[in-house]
Order: sequence, then structure tokens, then C-alpha cells
Amino acid sequence: MAAEYIELGPLHRAAGTVRLPGSKSISNRVLLLAALASGETEVGGLLDADDTRVMLDALSALGVRISRKDPVLFVEGARGRFPVKKADLFLGNAGTAYRPLTAALAMASGEYRLAGVPRMHERPIRDLVDALRGMGARIDYAEKDGYPPLAVHPGKIGVEKPVRVRGEVSSQFLTALLMALPLARAKARIEVQGELISKPYVEITLNVMRRFGVDVTQSGFQSFALPGSSYISPGKILVEGDASSASYFLAAGALGGGPVRVEGVGRNSIQGDVRFTEVLERMGAQVSLFDNAIEVSNRERAGKRARLKAIDMDLNHIPDAAMTAAVMALFADGRSTLRNIGSWRVKETDRIAAMATELRKLGAVVEEGADFLKISPPASPKKDVLVDTYDDHRMAMSFSLAALGGVPVRIDDPGCVAKTFPRFFDEFKKITGE
Repeated sequence: MAAEYIELGPLHRAAGTVRLPGSKSISNRVLLLAALASGETEVGGLLDADDTRVMLDALSALGVRISRKDPVLFVEGARGRFPVKKADLFLGNAGTAYRPLTAALAMASGEYRLAGVPRMHERPIRDLVDALRGMGARIDYAEKDGYPPLAVHPGKIGVEKPVRVRGEVSSQFLTALLMALPLARAKARIEVQGELISKPYVEITLNVMRRFGVDVTQSGFQSFALPGSSYISPGKILVEGDASSASYFLAAGALGGGPVRVEGVGRNSIQGDVRFTEVLERMGAQVSLFDNAIEVSNRERAGKRARLKAIDMDLNHIPDAAMTAAVMALFADGRSTLRNIGSWRVKETDRIAAMATELRKLGAVVEEGADFLKISPPASPKKDVLVDTYDDHRMAMSFSLAALGGVPVRIDDPGCVAKTFPRFFDEFKKITGE
């Protein structure tokens, strides 16, 4: 039987308003800290998607009391001590759940096994495990050395010495340590070895920790001092809209004339991916930022097939939204270069290889490097291409934009968007008139 796919296009126009789902990055950070805090936290705006569901399931399995009264969730904090001391946890392919829970459970004095889907078992975790072992944690690789699944045992944790972690593979390792170290109930210091990637995601972590009463002092992005205080519930917290998800609709405004307005994220956002607006402006779109909304239009594109401007940019700070830029490069007036995106290699799939393969199907000439892509656009995208999505939600959402080239495009396995945005295609069709 043929694989399920969704056909989009040909599309020539995009305009309208989209209300964003909650940020995945903020949602899972808030859930974990609410679970570890003292007091009950009322969470509004939480993302309802696969990645947050696996975090909720894991916290429930660990004995955290969670209740829902739509549209809010109530989390009764466990005061830094998970009640359940032995559990097998399945965390899908959610890095924002797997890495922070690994660190928290390493300090929980229990027996835990953390597993995921096959792709999660291909995503490296050695840097985090080495840092935790350096503190006295006892963690074993259940299968392949350096990769999940993991077996976590009770350990004797000490934070008298600085905790050292490499920063060049994933910022989630640093995030995991930052979120877990308050459980030691002692002053601690983290030192980052090498250049830290994806710094805005660490800023999200520090911001959310601050909301829960732990204010970290940092020296650039090389050293972080934790005060030894424990998490305290802020009472209520509202999760802002997902800036990464906003990128697809904002790009549609640039490609389809617009205006397209996304609500739930704006100039007050704590997410680094709002800086995708800089990419849009460099490519010739008009961007308006509001406190809690962004609007994009492109007078040159309205009703025309005019080209966007090619870009040559370092996109290390917005790795997820950078995928949107790669598909937009199909419509540029020359070769675009996306630099410093090496973290794509260890995401839900090898996104550099996957993006290069699928862009070539659409007629682009692509040069692929260890941490860059150079994309030369075709005169027009090829018709009726079946885009493989590699069980990667961002591949599916990014390539939906290809239909705005005025040709039909088929997206394989559209259900993979449930990881972060189950209603993505419904919202996309609203603004494109499908």
C-alpha cells in the first residue's frame, strides 16, 4: 500500500491570521520545573502535542500529581524528590524531555530506564552522561556506548567541583544540567568546554528557571553559577506561542504576498527563533513586530512570481527556523548559503542530508557540508514531487512552503507534525486558500 501523503498546491497566495500553539521548548521546561518545585503551578498555553505528552506521561509515572481543567493544567510540585523510585520511561523522540529528565533522575536516588524511538537511540548523549558521571552519577548505556537507552542508578552526587560539559554538539546538555543542579541543594558551577551552540535555547532555560525562583549568574556562555536555592512555584505561568512554528507562516507571508499575522509570539518573546524575522527582512519581506504578534507581507511577491533575495547567513542561533530558510532559498534570486548548522546532524533526522536530498528533488542544486548548505534555486520547482519527511515534523512543515512556487507538492507522512503542531496543515490551508 502506498505511503500516506498530503498534496498541497499549486498555491499562489498566502494571507490571514494564525494563532500559534504553545512553545515546545518552553512547555517541557515549565512542566519539569513545575514538577520539581514546591507548590502547585497553574500552566496556561501549554503545547498539546507528542513531545509534551511523553513528558507528562513520564512525570505521572514518576508520581507527580497532574490534573487538567481546560484550558489550564495543574502540576503539584514534588519538592525536588520524585515519589516513584523505580520506573521504565518511554520518551519518544523528544530531546526536550529525554535530556533534562536524564539529569534530574541521575540525582533522584532511584532506578530508572529511559528509552525512546529508534532515532532517539541514534542521537548522542555521551557529553551529558560524562558530565553527570563527573558529579558522581551512576549511569549505564543499555545498548550502544554513548547513546540511549540509559539505565540510571542511585549515585552519590557532589557539586564541590565545577561541572564540565561540552557545548558544541547540543545546548540541551547544558540545559539539562542547569535544570537539575538545584536538586543538589548546594551552590554549584557549570563550565562549558568549547563553543556553545544554540545559545538562545539556553537563555530560554535561564528565563524559565528564574520564574521558578532560581537565578543563575553567568559569565558569558562559558560559566554558570547556581545559588543553591530550590525551585518554588510562581503560582501561574503562561506558555507563549511557538516561535519555531511561527516561521512557516511568516515565510508563507513572504512567499505569498501576505499579510500573514501570527499571534502568540512577538517582540517580548523569550525565544531566539523570533530572530527569523531578520532572515525574512534580508530576503526582502516587510516585517512588523508587535508585543504578542508578528506580521509579514511582501509587496513584490503579491500576485507575482518575483524572486526573494538570496542570503549568506550564520544561523547557529536559530537552528530550527533555519530549516524554513532553506526551503525559502528555492525562491531566491541566486545561491543562498546557510552556515554553522552542524547541530542539524543530530536532530530528529540528519537534517542537512535530508534537506539536501529533498531540495534536489525539487530541482535545486545543493552543496552539502559538515555544517552548511549552499542552495542554488531552480527556475521553478519541479511538479508533483513526493517529499520524504524522515519522521521529522520540521521537514514536513518546511516543505509545505514549496507549494507556494505554483506547483503541486506531495508531503509524505503528514502525521509526523503531531510531534509539535498537530493542526499544522489545517492552519496552513486556512491562509493559503486550499
